[in-house]
Amino acid sequence: MPFLQDTPRITKNLIIINIIVFAATWLNRPVMITSFALFHPSSELFRWWQPVTHLFMHGGFWHLFFNMYTLYIFGCVVERIIGERKFLLLYFICGLGAAACHLGVESVQLMRGVPTVGASGAIYGVLIAYAMLFPDSRLTLLFPPVTLKARTMVLIFIGIELLTGVTGTGAGIAHFAHLGGALFGFLLIRYWRWRGTLFDREDLYRRNDRSDNYMR
Repeated sequence: MPFLQDTPRITKNLIIINIIVFAATWLNRPVMITSFALFHPSSELFRWWQPVTHLFMHGGFWHLFFNMYTLYIFGCVVERIIGERKFLLLYFICGLGAAACHLGVESVQLMRGVPTVGASGAIYGVLIAYAMLFPDSRLTLLFPPVTLKARTMVLIFIGIELLTGVTGTGAGIAHFAHLGGALFGFLLIRYWRWRGTLFDREDLYRRNDRSDNYMR
């Protein structure tokens, strides 16, 4: 995959794993869904590993494509800024937080038999992190082709998810998982800033060392 050659390690590996799992799902969808998609804990199909494994599964090619495209665009930047360890922690905490929010809403709505797949909750956390790190950077949507500041664009996305989630439009989309991922991403970045540990100094030193060695 030539386009991944210069991609930071964690982002690259996440994309590769998602592609591999998608291929496995295409080969044997029934087994993959019943084993690795996320079911409500009250379901007989629920397994303890599903809150993690469902983050690497997708419902179709375009679902995979847009999630991985977004991860590639924003994950590369965020990982380079906060370091590998924190980026990996951000990704999984947001993914697990998204799953918890989604399961909570499922419990209230009594919709417990539908499996959930997708990395969108984790990726919403990455989007929030990018918007908090670069709030004034300019982003252009593919459709419509409108250019907005990162914080404005992310707030619009959050507003749309909240509206569609509350009104029940957009059936088949886990809107509250997206919102949960965004919330956990926001809280985690705020927490690291408050602690003064947002940037991984050891990771920066390692990268500087690699650069020095290369230059020599």
